[in-house]
Amino acid sequence: MEPQRNTNATLVDLLDRILDKGLVIYADLIVSVAGIPLIGVNLRAALAGMETMLKYGVMQAWDEKSRAWEKEHRKKTLPSLVKGEEITLKMYGSYYYSKGIYAAWKPGYFYLTDKRLILYRQDFNEITIQVPLEEIKALIMKEEEHFVKEKQKQALYLLDKQGQVHRLSAVEANQLKEAIEQRIKDMGLYLEENPVLPQLEDEQIVGSLMEEERVIHRGKKMWYLVPAEGIQQETWRPGHLYLTDKRLCWWYDFDRKMVFDAPIDRIINVSSEMRKVSGLDSKKESVLDIIYEVNSTKRTASFAGKEIDEWARALEGIVSAGSAEVLGAEMETCPECRKEAPVKELLEKGCSYCNWVSPVSKERVHKIKIPA
Repeated sequence: MEPQRNTNATLVDLLDRILDKGLVIYADLIVSVAGIPLIGVNLRAALAGMETMLKYGVMQAWDEKSRAWEKEHRKKTLPSLVKGEEITLKMYGSYYYSKGIYAAWKPGYFYLTDKRLILYRQDFNEITIQVPLEEIKALIMKEEEHFVKEKQKQALYLLDKQGQVHRLSAVEANQLKEAIEQRIKDMGLYLEENPVLPQLEDEQIVGSLMEEERVIHRGKKMWYLVPAEGIQQETWRPGHLYLTDKRLCWWYDFDRKMVFDAPIDRIINVSSEMRKVSGLDSKKESVLDIIYEVNSTKRTASFAGKEIDEWARALEGIVSAGSAEVLGAEMETCPECRKEAPVKELLEKGCSYCNWVSPVSKERVHKIKIPA
């Protein structure tokens, strides 16, 4: 057969030819230098789709071995079950593993059986977590903010009778929760009604506070504009902002540590405004700018979130009252909104968060005589 040139053929035509009928290449190459042959290449190659290869008996042994390995491998994709144990639900999800300095989400498949809940990681043939159904004390669904702004996710918290809290995430968290509840009900067991989820974030914060340091104000997730460092440009990152009687500090959720803190006696000014926040959203956001002093140099820390007005009032009260007074001030919670504030401020001015006014202050104002 003489080779022919087809100028209308495309790459698609070539691939179709290879996959359908295949190609056999015969080539004899000689590499010469100055007319002297140095290297000889004798090439015999067959290119075709696997179906065509197997049809002509090529690579058949390899195919059989590959299929046998895959079949054996798939047998290990299920966790080891005890005798008589049956799987009632399988769902992809992850478990938040935290031990020592290591903290990360471990993905896998949840297997709900008639005896326990398992998270199995088939790639490692590992059971990451297993909780007997009779040991489950309560289940709590909590809507949490995703690392992508304006996106929410459902987290499932499992409380066992040993006092441990297991944080779970699943493709259909509500379905997983309902299946567990139904299975426990079928076993004649009961879950705790109206359970309260421990303040996990606060426990981590308390562990990193100084001795006798007291948290005055805490809020939901706050975004912090992390300054540029090296080749890393300044970026907004999610975390939690805390105000104590000694400092203002920001906890970075991902690294599980304090990334920013400024002593309250170093805070000079506080301001808030609406402006575009690059990387979070195209629309304008409420941004809180805190000016503080470090080694006689003024610096600015910027925060964005849903409670900017509350934070502005809390910090403005500290700046106006003076840090020395706040540090030694006796604190009390507002009877109305339960926010902490200096006792003197509550009695004389009322609560700056909910505008609650002390009855003593009201009576004092009522008794003031207005001259005619």
